[in-house]
Amino acid sequence: MGAATIAAALASGGLIGAILGLIGGGGSILAVPLLVYVVGVGSAHEAIGTAAVAVAANALASLIGHAKAGRVKWRCAMVFAASGMVGAALGAELGKAFDGKRLLALFGLLMIGVGVSMLRGRRAMAAPDIRLTRDSAAQLLPRLIPIGFGVGLAAGFFGIGGGFLIVPGLIFATAMPLSYAIGTSLVAVSALGMTTAASYALSGLVDWRLTALLIAGGVGGTAIGIALGHVLGKRQKLLERGFAVLVIAIGGYVIATSV
Repeated sequence: MGAATIAAALASGGLIGAILGLIGGGGSILAVPLLVYVVGVGSAHEAIGTAAVAVAANALASLIGHAKAGRVKWRCAMVFAASGMVGAALGAELGKAFDGKRLLALFGLLMIGVGVSMLRGRRAMAAPDIRLTRDSAAQLLPRLIPIGFGVGLAAGFFGIGGGFLIVPGLIFATAMPLSYAIGTSLVAVSALGMTTAASYALSGLVDWRLTALLIAGGVGGTAIGIALGHVLGKRQKLLERGFAVLVIAIGGYVIATSV
């Protein structure tokens, strides 16, 4: 592995970690394109497997910071993650059966769809005291379980953490504020990433040296992202819109080079 590849992997990991720490999702959707087009991984399936391991580890690192700040609704997170892991296991098996170029083209379409949905914005609904209890279970579980499964299915199929889907999914299911949804989503991002990673690792589709470099870069990036989130808190929507435009542009490039 050359010096250029090592530098590219560290930088890619740093970017993934920074975005996860800053807006709680989206870093994972860049992981596969970064591995294929920046680091130079030749196999789409190997890029997906490697990305899944790195994203799970980086999400765990970011989760620690949010948990210390008390921004994690643990019971909601556990239910969402458990149903999502079932979907991710199924999605990973489906993804491995797909042709690599077709998978990348579908991934590009997903990126454009996600970017457009981010530009549309989220509805402001706030229930900061929401908790999963015996009294609220009848209302929350019928939303948390199917939404979690659907997000997990997409995460496993495309080898992504799914934070950009989990955050709005949690808000829709529970009406928790955005700050809590970001922290809570990282539990599910970690769980879904590990489920997808395990499936690809068992098939020998993980480059462990690249994974270590991505994680190393991600640790520093996560710290930077969380710090920037505090500084730029009032400009969160501007950051999300800028990231959405970047996701759409990369999605278009992925489709153009895959078709």
